[in-house]
Amino acid sequence: MNIIITGLITGSMLALLSIGFSLIFGVARIVNIAHTAFYMIAGYGIYLLCVRLGMGPVPGMLISILSVTFLGLLAYTFLIDKIREHEAAVLIATIALAMIFQETMMLIFTGDYLTVSPLIEGYFSLFGVKIFNQQVLSFVVALLLMAILWMLLMKTRLGLAIRSIAEDREVANLMGMNDSRLAMIAMGISVALAGFTGAVIAPLMVLSPYMWMEPLIMMMAVVVLGGLGSIKGSFIASYILGFTEALVVFMIPKGAFLKGSVALIIMIVVLLLRPEGLFGVSFEEER
Repeated sequence: MNIIITGLITGSMLALLSIGFSLIFGVARIVNIAHTAFYMIAGYGIYLLCVRLGMGPVPGMLISILSVTFLGLLAYTFLIDKIREHEAAVLIATIALAMIFQETMMLIFTGDYLTVSPLIEGYFSLFGVKIFNQQVLSFVVALLLMAILWMLLMKTRLGLAIRSIAEDREVANLMGMNDSRLAMIAMGISVALAGFTGAVIAPLMVLSPYMWMEPLIMMMAVVVLGGLGSIKGSFIASYILGFTEALVVFMIPKGAFLKGSVALIIMIVVLLLRPEGLFGVSFEEER
């Protein structure tokens, strides 16, 4: 039961992060290494508003998510958009951006581990395992967010435009779609998903300026396993790696120190055996 609970929560967190990462890559071919840094900032924003300023948890989370989304749009407008045709430059710039965010959080909050109170106190027992109400809430909210995103992408004109740009940018441009505007919208949705992830997960973990690094490794492993740019692949691969991590932690002695290594091993094996991932494409011309 511990493996099931941990696998579901970890898989849901990875799904929200990796789907947002895959979305912006699919639309604009942007490899945003700073993606998990926005997740970290959302967690610290909730701590600042709810713990230090005494704001209610729900308004604090909403303000934090909106602020992170606005910050992401600013970063896209004044940094990424200027160089997004040069993939290596984008990669280096987003790494630098993540390090700036890390050092800023270090200056403001120091390196101490911080915690946020759960939205729902209490727990219940299932088959002798203690399950906290906050864990259930986090899982349900993550599923709800993914369902809303699916509805947006599959049932709306905006979603059709985003999928069209991701499928073939040149043809979509010829059909009159604004590539730059859709890329900005995709960036906003992507960063908002990272912010929601930080809001949902913050009460379940400790905050530190380096908390963005481990999810980045897991997210990259998910994206490689599922197929770069494939949202469906990211969703399925997130739960595969989520349960793999839970199995390593609970079944292997000192497994908590090995989970990152296992994710990297899986990523390397997939790159060797099937470089395009489970649901990716072999060649750019196939898009």
